[in-house]
Amino acid sequence: MGYENWLNFLQSAEKNSMMSGKLRKVLYKFPDGQQMAEEYNLDTGIVQRRAWRKCKQLMGQPEWEIELGEEPRQINYGGAGAGDADSMSGSEFTVRESNSEPLLTKRVTKKNIEWRIRNLPYPLNVYNVSADAQKRAIVVRTSNKKYYKVIPVPDLDRCGVPPVQANISIHHQFNTLIITYQKPDIMCEMEAQVLLLLKNVETETDMDDLLKGLMAK
Repeated sequence: MGYENWLNFLQSAEKNSMMSGKLRKVLYKFPDGQQMAEEYNLDTGIVQRRAWRKCKQLMGQPEWEIELGEEPRQINYGGAGAGDADSMSGSEFTVRESNSEPLLTKRVTKKNIEWRIRNLPYPLNVYNVSADAQKRAIVVRTSNKKYYKVIPVPDLDRCGVPPVQANISIHHQFNTLIITYQKPDIMCEMEAQVLLLLKNVETETDMDDLLKGLMAK
């Protein structure tokens, strides 16, 4: 299994989990001081958002770095054990969208990884999107030299496989370049194993959401 190290890393973490509406939120605290926050769609089992916070700094908490998440949004986490200073309770991470600068967002579906780069007005034939096995990344170039971006693919790194050109397709509409990468089988296997791991993590219910549901009846 190429993803064994990733599973071992997740197993080493202290995990807090809670239900909020149709989302399951999971906070991981790793022995090296890093934290990771995820949101899973309960209907599909697909992770919708993932963010990282590195080790504590001398001057306050480091910022959350978003790895996965399609829409600009502020997220607060609570749940079991989340009231201490190390937790995400009262913390937040946000994405601020520019009106003109290219904005890269990422999402995953059951079969694909998808990136959208907004505010790119050029026609489809201007873009060159390639899998760079040496960089272990997707590289986006334009023939007019107006845009260049190296997009890391940590999902594939965790599986121990490089990106493959044959898995890439691109589309352009509404000033947005859409890059779709077909997941290899090993990545789907890894995601299933992570869900099995989380199955044994005790999960609380968001009481605010529960009360709203009861009052609406």
